[in-house]
Amino acid sequence: MRIAVLLPCYNEELTIEKVIRDFQQELPDATIYVYDNNSRDKTAEIARRAGAVVRREIRQGKGNVVRSMFRDIDADLYVMADGDDTYPAEFVHHLIQPVVDGEADMAIGDRHSDGSYSSENKRPFHNLGNHLVKGLINRLFRSDLRDIMTGYRVFNRQFAKTMPVKSEGFEIETEMTLHALDKRFRIVEVPIAYRDRPPGSESKLNTVSDGLRVVRTVFRIFKDYRPLAFFSVIALILFILGLLVGIPVITEFFHTGRIAKMPSAILAVGLMVLATNAL
Repeated sequence: MRIAVLLPCYNEELTIEKVIRDFQQELPDATIYVYDNNSRDKTAEIARRAGAVVRREIRQGKGNVVRSMFRDIDADLYVMADGDDTYPAEFVHHLIQPVVDGEADMAIGDRHSDGSYSSENKRPFHNLGNHLVKGLINRLFRSDLRDIMTGYRVFNRQFAKTMPVKSEGFEIETEMTLHALDKRFRIVEVPIAYRDRPPGSESKLNTVSDGLRVVRTVFRIFKDYRPLAFFSVIALILFILGLLVGIPVITEFFHTGRIAKMPSAILAVGLMVLATNAL
């Protein structure tokens, strides 16, 4: 079985060698690919010296890197992790097993079950964002996943070659989860330990901008894959707003026989028309 370890990297010179060595120890027959995403440090040089296959993706963003990886690399099994040493390589066997056994098309490393992500992650808004996105997706797709945005995953060939990557940045993990849920791919969550970046290694995540991109991705995919439900919600919101604006106008008309609040009447009619068109 051909196993490819995929490591998207941007300025990870402090940790990339350890990550490569750890995966070489756990999966000695695997090919380790490091995709350098315009690093300004020695990430590519160090990775090449450690024995990884180094390629470059000039389009900035993790989504662009993953798209190139899935397109370029031919394997039977794909292991995706980060180059920042936050995902211990020793858990890879637990992630691989359900895919090899045919129980899953995608196995994801669950950072939340043992509480390691909450204790190790020093960015409280990231914890909040994870819970909000998880709750939204589980409600929209009637699922019960614990970790939507983990970067530690194992895929089979069918998933990797049929995944239409549209995202450009860190919302790629959310997009993969949504694609799997919508297309009925089998997902197995495997509890793993998570560790924060070592001193001197800086996260590339921006809590606000990346969080907004993730939420935008959720709504875009919800619109594309659940259009009736999506536009029904919009229609309901517009309908309620139309009632709130229009009821005082109608009440006034019944009492006085006149419509004094003409702007409100026009707005109420417009909202109702938009609600009808949304359906």
